[in-house]
Amino acid sequence: LMSQPIILASESPRRKQLLAQLGLEVLVHPVNLDETPHFDENPIAYVQRMAAEKSELALKRLTTNLAILAADTAVICNGQILGKPKDKTDGMRMLQQLSGQTHQVLSAISLRGKQHWQALNSTEVTFRTLTEDEINGYWHTGEPADKAGGYAIQGLAACFIREIKGSYSGVMGLPLYETAQLLAYQGIDLLHE
Repeated sequence: LMSQPIILASESPRRKQLLAQLGLEVLVHPVNLDETPHFDENPIAYVQRMAAEKSELALKRLTTNLAILAADTAVICNGQILGKPKDKTDGMRMLQQLSGQTHQVLSAISLRGKQHWQALNSTEVTFRTLTEDEINGYWHTGEPADKAGGYAIQGLAACFIREIKGSYSGVMGLPLYETAQLLAYQGIDLLHE
């Protein structure tokens, strides 16, 4: 018996794919909201607020008994939140910033069902030093354009990553260990017979 479907308040194909990996049936209901960080908002508070606002907006729009899951991922380098690149210049600047450095990827999850549950994952990612040509070449693949921090761990950027400490799926946008915990609180058992 399949557990009931869950609603994903995100249009990210990667999040949908990760939930499918857990054997879940996923109904996608993306929400759009202002993702500008508040003045002086710290990165942890920011990703947690974004995830919670996304799930809350989806809940307001849909009349449903199904659980609603939302997530937000931010790349933090030297205390700065790196969002999705605005353009090529911005994307190249981000990759130059990440080059030869260890940065943090924060992924917050918000699950609304019987209650509102939240979780946070923090993962450290270390890039090797990148050349101008590599940064330029990578930008032109099109991969960085819609990704937080301007790279995709599950894509070509994998060849830049020397080390990762934490959750691979968290860097992709949905930490599955924490997600499974929240689903269990909601009564969704992924390893049911």
